[in-house]
Amino acid sequence: MHEVKFRLVNAALAPRRTKLEMPGWAGQPKPRADDSHEYAWHCAPFTEGAQYGIEILYPYENELRVSKKDGKWIFDGDFGPEPESDLQWPPFRGFGSEYYTYQLLLDLKVGKEWAVRTEPHPRFYTDTTGTVPIAIPALLRTEWWPMISFVVFKAPAAGCTHIFRRGEPMLQIIVLPVTADFALVPMNEEEAAEREMRGRRIHASRSTLAADSTWTSDTDTVFDGTYRHLLRAAKARERQA
Repeated sequence: MHEVKFRLVNAALAPRRTKLEMPGWAGQPKPRADDSHEYAWHCAPFTEGAQYGIEILYPYENELRVSKKDGKWIFDGDFGPEPESDLQWPPFRGFGSEYYTYQLLLDLKVGKEWAVRTEPHPRFYTDTTGTVPIAIPALLRTEWWPMISFVVFKAPAAGCTHIFRRGEPMLQIIVLPVTADFALVPMNEEEAAEREMRGRRIHASRSTLAADSTWTSDTDTVFDGTYRHLLRAAKARERQA
């Protein structure tokens, strides 16, 4: 297991592995059963993807609302007394007309073969209010860059307001290889035939694999657990290897 070491200026940032919140942004703790409403956590690929990174929490006691009016930034919030240091204050500011920044001051130390990438927190994808902050993707090689000084957020859409609340995740950070060292090439005929056959076998077995996991939500959407069954089997094989 790789270690990601951290240091920070504001302990309330509380970096941690991303957690699904139920009830909360991942949905309600309703079972996968007929007449239940569908929620993001019901989807195994989303659940794995959402928990893949490190979430950073908004550290200040008072709520912050970010919006624009007549082309000007409005940062409506109280960050407390200005610290006796050379920190930027207030810690949020406009960054051109379409973006704004937050002075993060978080150091994540990874090995030379790794980098960290900021991105929107998974709750952005389940939000229906337009209030969740949208962190801009940025890849940083922190093996030699010792501090993430600031992060950039996209401006809220016209008429919308981004809301930051104490203890709520405001972005996610992913640890990944420092370079995308791969080439995109077409499969040869043998590989393509093997993949096609695998897909056909799964399709032919779907009624059996999903026999005890098929359900219809309250929006008449049909779900089944074929992928979950295969995922569970794949993980079991990995543990035994």
